[in-house]
Amino acid sequence: MKRVAVLGGGPAGAFAAEKLASAGLDVVLMDEKLAWEKPCGGGLTHKAYSQYPFLIDNSTPKRMITESVLAAPKAGEVTLKLGDPLLIYSRLDLNRMMLERAERAGAQIEKTRVMGMERKGAGWRLETAGGKLEADFCIVATGARNPLRDVGTQLTAPDTMTALGYYVQGDQARIDIQFLPDLEGYIWIFPRCGHLSVGICGKGEPASALRKRLEAYMAGRGISWKGASFYSHLLPSLDTKSWKHNRVAGDAWMAVGDAAGLVDPITGEGLYYAIRSGDLAAQSLLADVGGPAESTDRYRGLLRRDFAADLEFGSRLAKRVFLGRFLYASVPQRMVEFTRRSPRFAGVMQDLFAGKQPYLGLKRRLMRNLNGSLYEIAMSFGFGRLVNKAESAP
Repeated sequence: MKRVAVLGGGPAGAFAAEKLASAGLDVVLMDEKLAWEKPCGGGLTHKAYSQYPFLIDNSTPKRMITESVLAAPKAGEVTLKLGDPLLIYSRLDLNRMMLERAERAGAQIEKTRVMGMERKGAGWRLETAGGKLEADFCIVATGARNPLRDVGTQLTAPDTMTALGYYVQGDQARIDIQFLPDLEGYIWIFPRCGHLSVGICGKGEPASALRKRLEAYMAGRGISWKGASFYSHLLPSLDTKSWKHNRVAGDAWMAVGDAAGLVDPITGEGLYYAIRSGDLAAQSLLADVGGPAESTDRYRGLLRRDFAADLEFGSRLAKRVFLGRFLYASVPQRMVEFTRRSPRFAGVMQDLFAGKQPYLGLKRRLMRNLNGSLYEIAMSFGFGRLVNKAESAP
């Protein structure tokens, strides 16, 4: 293979370029912005930095967060200690670091826009703002708003969620998560380097309605958005049926990260899946058997086994998590109450934050711990004192 073109310079594209260039391939990465800020992103879970230690072992500015406050209507709030800290970067800084790693590995970095691509023989002819370029294989890392319609996932309205919010002056040592009535989504306050990101992500509501919900919350918390920078972003959130036919690879191309729809449909977290998919795409190309067709088949299989099946299952859970009911109350209300009163359930929540608890095994773990959790909850409500009093009565 003579040349691989990586279309997009976010974490997915940058990491794929680094891995391929490190193996000696001729790699050119093209992006019209290169390193840029993405206000709603930047959180890296324990799953990400434990698998890729360079994400924590570096000099790039970052925040290490060890607690989160969860809140839901009729449940108040609870502080969840994070035994495995969450790292929060500026996406500008994280992108820049990963692009520099790709360049040091030997990738050619070009600041240009890819406007079109067409097959030429067994390879590709790419039309860019600076002219034409030929490549044998393409890694598509163009994000959720992929302008190249013939490659990458095909998003419809049910396959997306909106994230929007404000940069706000201030600082705090925790993450706040607020669940809202009748919303498949949540509000967050993320402490970032030099400011707070206060935002909302949601599915099934127009952006204007989400913004009203967010501003009402901010007003209730005394957080002013006057003069604050506003941001809005589209996130993939694939509907369950869309996972079956998700277009992640084709003839001499593979899509990675948001361009492949690889985002957690419950949390909206995509950085780990971006980096991991870039790695798996590189592994598939570098395997020393078969040609491009075998590489794309291998990539589909690796994605499915590694995390795509788990994300598909998560898409089935999403509405139940946000809009379902359990024990005559909303699921978010019960989650907050159970986290407050059951150490076992709090442990499950900690592992979900860390990315250590797959959705596919969640039901089994919850059922295994249910009796113990309910016992802990009963004791926390004072039932233990009643039992002891009854046992000591004549």
